Amino acid sequence: MKRHDALIGEPLALDLVNTRPADADLLDGPEGLADWLARQSDRYPELAGFDAIPAAAVTAAGAVRELVDESVTALLEGRPVPPGVVEGLNRALRAAPVHKRLAMEDGIAVVTTERSGTSAERLAAILAEAAAELLANPGIGKLKQCEADDCRLVFLQTHPRRRWCSAERCGNRVRVARYYQQNKKSS
Repeated sequence: MKRHDALIGEPLALDLVNTRPADADLLDGPEGLADWLARQSDRYPELAGFDAIPAAAVTAAGAVRELVDESVTALLEGRPVPPGVVEGLNRALRAAPVHKRLAMEDGIAVVTTERSGTSAERLAAILAEAAAELLANPGIGKLKQCEADDCRLVFLQTHPRRRWCSAERCGNRVRVARYYQQNKKSS
């Protein structure tokens, strides 16, 4: 799977988990993480500010991904999210707290939201916040894993008939294989 094939469009925390499909790790270094952040920045502008990606940011993003993956696995198996996962996400959130900043621009008061901490801590906190929002989402019960045999990507089922991570990726591949098997039998 190429980096440009990453599944994008689910909630940020699921997109993070989906950076590790069965055959690759799309966050395998600063370049991979930068590519993924750039692709996410249209939907999540707070991710646009990470231009230079230090190795620590790759490690921090990977650590949050592990926590989210563990929580997703638990939910898919019908188990509660482990307390250690919750604590790990809270630790990431505490490392880069959010604060408001007041500035005057041309005589007009402007309030912005900022995070303190290193770039790695800020990135981990943004990703941990996305995970917390996902886990608190009432729709989390619609969490599904792609039904294609060789796919481990996850998604929130927005349509009751959705079975695959993507109709273009796995859905089409499964339909083509099924068609091939049906025509092979009748030949």
